[in-house]
Amino acid sequence: MTNTVTPPDAKAEQTGSYQEMHRPSSDFETRSEYLDHELEIMKPRRWRLNLPGRDFRFEWEDLVPALAGTIGITVMYSAVMSSYAAAFGLGADFVIENVRVEMWVSALIFCIFVSGFMNPRANLAGNHGPMIPMIGMIAMSGGHPLALAILIAIFGMTLSLVKGGSRLVNLTSEGVAGGLLVYLGIMGAQSQINNLIDWAEGLKMGYVAFAVLFLNVVLYAYLAKIGKRWLAIPACSALAVGVALALGAPFHFTTEPGLPNLNPVYWWGSTETGWKLGLPTTQHFLASLPFAILAVAMWSPDFLGHRIFQELNYPKKAKEVLMDVDDTMAGCSVRQFVGTAFGGGNVTSSWGTYMIPAAIAKRPIPAGGILLGIMCIVVATVGYPMDIAVWAPVMSIALLVGVFLPLLEAGMQMVKSTASSQTAGICIFASMVVNPVFGWALTMLLDNNGLIGDKERAKQLSTADRLIIPGLAFAVCLAAMLAVGMIRGIPALL
Repeated sequence: MTNTVTPPDAKAEQTGSYQEMHRPSSDFETRSEYLDHELEIMKPRRWRLNLPGRDFRFEWEDLVPALAGTIGITVMYSAVMSSYAAAFGLGADFVIENVRVEMWVSALIFCIFVSGFMNPRANLAGNHGPMIPMIGMIAMSGGHPLALAILIAIFGMTLSLVKGGSRLVNLTSEGVAGGLLVYLGIMGAQSQINNLIDWAEGLKMGYVAFAVLFLNVVLYAYLAKIGKRWLAIPACSALAVGVALALGAPFHFTTEPGLPNLNPVYWWGSTETGWKLGLPTTQHFLASLPFAILAVAMWSPDFLGHRIFQELNYPKKAKEVLMDVDDTMAGCSVRQFVGTAFGGGNVTSSWGTYMIPAAIAKRPIPAGGILLGIMCIVVATVGYPMDIAVWAPVMSIALLVGVFLPLLEAGMQMVKSTASSQTAGICIFASMVVNPVFGWALTMLLDNNGLIGDKERAKQLSTADRLIIPGLAFAVCLAAMLAVGMIRGIPALL
C-alpha cells in the first residue's frame, strides 16, 4: 500500500524552500493530494528570477490550461482585429498579421518571461473580452489604438502602484462576487450557444449545432462526475470537431505559415502601411480617454473572477501562489503599451481562458504560462492551427465549457446565505440594466453601506471602505459609461 507523505512541521513549512519540501507524486495516495502539496510549498519570487526545479515544476496537467489559453486567445485576438479591420476599412491580411504580432509579443515577453520566470503571481496578460463590442464605437468616436494603449497603461499602472486593484477586490463581498460571476456565466453561455446555432443555421445544417451541444453536455457532465472537469476544453473541443466534421460541416485551412512584422514604424509611422492611421494626435487622446477609463475600471471585477477560481480550487494553505491583483495590473499595463507599440491592437486584461482551467486543474501560474507561450508562438507561426481555433464549433465550445460554465458554477458556490443571495440577485439585476461593471460598482456601494446584504459586515468597515472608495469607483464607472453612450436611452456625452 502506498503511504501518504508525512507533512513537515510548522516551522519547516515556514522556512523550507520549495526544493527542500518537494516530494515525488508516488509518496501520495492520490494525484490531487500531490497537486495540493505542490501548491502549498511553492514560494514564488516577486520580480526576481524563478527557475524550473528550484521554484516550480512542469506537470502534465499544465498542458490543459496552456491549450485552453491558446484556443481562447486566438479566438479573442481574431475578434478584436476583425472589429478594428471592419471599423477602419482594413483587409483580412491585416487581421492575420496583427493577430500574429499580438500572439508573439504576449507569448514571448509576458507569458514566458514575466509570468513564467519573473513573477509567477502576476497572471498572464490576455484579452479584455468585455471591450470587444466597444471596438467599433472607439473607431467611430475618433479613437486611436496607440492613444488608447498609452492611456490604459498610465491609468492601470497608477492604480497598481497605489494598490487600488487589490483594495477594490477586498471590498467586494461574496454576494457581490457571486452575483457577478453568475451573470457573466449565464450571459456568456447563452451568447456562445446562440453563436453556434447561428453558424449552423447559416449553413442550413442546424442539426450540427444540436448534436455538438447535446453530446458536449453529456461529456461535460461525465467529466464533472469523475473529477476531471479541467480536461473539458481539449476533450469537448475535440468532440466538437469530430461531430461537426462527421455530420458534413465544411472546414478549410486558409492561414499560411509566417512571421509577424514587429517594426513599429511599419504599423504607426505612415498612413500608407500598417494601421494607416499614423501617430496619434491630441484629439485622438481626448477621444480615447473615456474608453481607457472604462477599460481599467473593468479590470477589478475581471481580476476578481479569476482569483476566486484559485481560492475555490486551491487548498487553504496555498496563499503564496494566488495571483496578486496589483502585480497582474502592472503586468497588464506594461503589456498594453508594449504590445500596441509593436503594432498590435489588443485591449488587455487578466487571461481568463488560461487562469480558470489552471485553477480547476490545481496548477500555479508559471509552468502552464511558459507552455502557453510556446504554443502561441507555434500556432502564430504555423498559421493553420489558427483556422481550427476560430472555427465556430471549437470556438464556442471551448469558451462555453472552459470559461462561462465554470463562471456560473463558481458564482453559485459563493452564494451561501440569505444575505449573500439578496446581494447576488441585486447585482444580477443591476448588471442586466446596464452591464456587469455597473452592476458590480453599484452593488458594492450598496452592500458596503449595509443597505443590502450582511449589515454586520458593513459596521466593521471604515468610512473610506464604506463610502469613499466604493463611491469613487461607482462615480468613475458611471461617468465613463455616460461619456461613451453605454447607458441605453442616454446619448453619448462625448
